[in-house]
Amino acid sequence: MKKIRSFFGGLGLFLVVAIGLAGWLALPWYVLLGLALLFALWMLLTRRGRQAGSVTQVGVSTIGQRLGASSVIVIGIAGVVAVLTAMLAMAEGYRETLRKSGSEDTAIVMRGASAAEVMSTLDHDSVNAISQTAGIARDAQGRPIASAELVVAANLPLRDGGPDEDGSVQLRGVGEQAWAVRPNVQLVEGRRFDSGKREVVVGANAQRQFRGLEVGKQIRLGSELWTVVGVFRSGDAMESELWGDADVVATTYRRGSTRTSVTARLENAAAFKGFKAALAADPRLDVDASTTLEYFSKQSEQMTNIIRIIGIVVGAIMAIGAVFGALNTMFATVANRAREIATLRAIGFRSLPVVVAVMLETMLLALVGGLIGGLVAWAIFNGYTASTIAGGVGQLTFEFKVSPAVLWTGLKWALAIGFVGGLFPALRAARLPVTEALRAA
Repeated sequence: MKKIRSFFGGLGLFLVVAIGLAGWLALPWYVLLGLALLFALWMLLTRRGRQAGSVTQVGVSTIGQRLGASSVIVIGIAGVVAVLTAMLAMAEGYRETLRKSGSEDTAIVMRGASAAEVMSTLDHDSVNAISQTAGIARDAQGRPIASAELVVAANLPLRDGGPDEDGSVQLRGVGEQAWAVRPNVQLVEGRRFDSGKREVVVGANAQRQFRGLEVGKQIRLGSELWTVVGVFRSGDAMESELWGDADVVATTYRRGSTRTSVTARLENAAAFKGFKAALAADPRLDVDASTTLEYFSKQSEQMTNIIRIIGIVVGAIMAIGAVFGALNTMFATVANRAREIATLRAIGFRSLPVVVAVMLETMLLALVGGLIGGLVAWAIFNGYTASTIAGGVGQLTFEFKVSPAVLWTGLKWALAIGFVGGLFPALRAARLPVTEALRAA
């Protein structure tokens, strides 16, 4: 019967700890800050709290004597936080790059039920009807600021690859209004392509990713040679693309007069609802419209979630190792301080202050490890450039972003590991019989 009670007691403690950790990782920073303030008030204003502070002070003062053992906790947790932060920074950078590609006052229209531009096809009549829909802004000449575009995949040699190693790049066929729809796209070298010619302007990120994209050089797209005439920057996903004349791209890739999408600048963000309703009411059209912000956010969602899941899985596996390292270290610490803990309890210190003190010491070491791991990740990975396939078409180049939110997540993981690693040694210290500990010492 005693074993059964012990089993269910241990199971209950495990479930409570698991639920508590899940809640800890999900809580926003201001809630956790409030809990920390309440805990600090408890330590300052209550007798047991002051006892816990005294025991903690004694334990912390002896960390220097246990530097080797304590460094096991710090280094282990620093490694977990560094890896987790790097993965989350990758997801954050990918999401942010795509998110910056859209806004609430521009809309993208594709064939109905198309998940991405490359899956969409719009005929010539549909393109004309979309461009004349109410709600689209007009330029000084009264023309609708709407860009009918064609997106295709092209292969180019990778800059860091072998002589025969190609990568996929997104070639976007555009017209004159593409520059008005996206005023953030700015030439930094060369000139715009001329209509009717096999000329391209290339994004700065695409130029870094692929060979032969310097101004004046020729590249093979499809079965034809094209001349690179300019380089542009946009600060978003477009910077990983090549742009050419839509009619010439369509001819090269045998797309006729079809386009994959129409991107339009709206009169204002509030005009989108009426614009979408007008498209839905037009019997000639079978299309879906969304703001470009919504579209690119959806495009980033799947890959972002995959990267985050991988990061969490890898971090969790490493965290298990860090927890065992913390458990071994703190169990050894409790054993070495058994006489000291027993003496404190013999002169009136309750079990709770002892538990709190041991856990605070472990979480302090975890905090140091988390800060080191976050700093290492920030120093190495913040701004680091990577690329991956986006939208199933071309490689998207983006930068890792070690944001404050990512660092905060890493610190929460560090403290969670410290909590678990200190809990069971703390409970052992609290349950240690005083007379037995004094005799053993």
